[in-house]
Amino acid sequence: MLFFTIFLLFLSVVFIIIKLCSNEANTKNSPPSPPRLPLLGNLHQLGLFPHRTLQTLAQNYGSLMLLHLGKVPVLVISSADAAREVMKTHDLLFSDRPQRKMHDVLLYGSKDLASSTYGEYWRQIRSVSVLHLLSTKRVQSFRRVREEETARMTENIRQCCRDSLPVNLTDICASVTNDVACRVALGRRYRGTEGRGFQKLLLEFGDLLGAVSIGDYVPWLHWVSHVSGLFQRANKVATLVVCFREPIKLPNIWTSL
Repeated sequence: MLFFTIFLLFLSVVFIIIKLCSNEANTKNSPPSPPRLPLLGNLHQLGLFPHRTLQTLAQNYGSLMLLHLGKVPVLVISSADAAREVMKTHDLLFSDRPQRKMHDVLLYGSKDLASSTYGEYWRQIRSVSVLHLLSTKRVQSFRRVREEETARMTENIRQCCRDSLPVNLTDICASVTNDVACRVALGRRYRGTEGRGFQKLLLEFGDLLGAVSIGDYVPWLHWVSHVSGLFQRANKVATLVVCFREPIKLPNIWTSL
């Protein structure tokens, strides 16, 4: 047992040395980067408020900073000049998108405009979106919907203030976004008893899109998302979205959420 323990410690030290040497060789021409741990990188430094952590790190390492979230290198831009270089001058170099397992499950293998890889397919769907979904004429045609839902949201907040009730802006903003999207895409709002299941499905869909799968950053921890049930939830929501026809006629499905 003593020999086995010493052997494991020796392998660990060798692995760390190799990792540090390879990191040093690969970062000679890289932007400044805070010290990181093997395997985890800088994940442990983000804390509960990542935006505050990034602000503090940027003050120490500059407006162009390289972080390593597990095996994923992340370039953090904290100034307008650096952002202009990345998003305008060298936009083609940064135009691709990271692949995430959650997008593969919920978005038909990352086939939507926001998550598909840069290439011919992305250029085609971008062209379709710009011409048919985001044109000035199309956007203005739904102006009344946006104004009505915004006025309804404002009135709800005002009523809560009159009644001295707490206001959850996260839920309110999510609801008004769903209401606008449903009226634009499906022609009606889904609220109340008859549409509660579908509204819940949309909110669950949005929550899962923003959920973090640790396996995207540390591949050997991919199993954690399976054990926690994250992928099971995502597969269930994706199945319900694909099967959606008219939620009012399928109460047994929506009540199972």
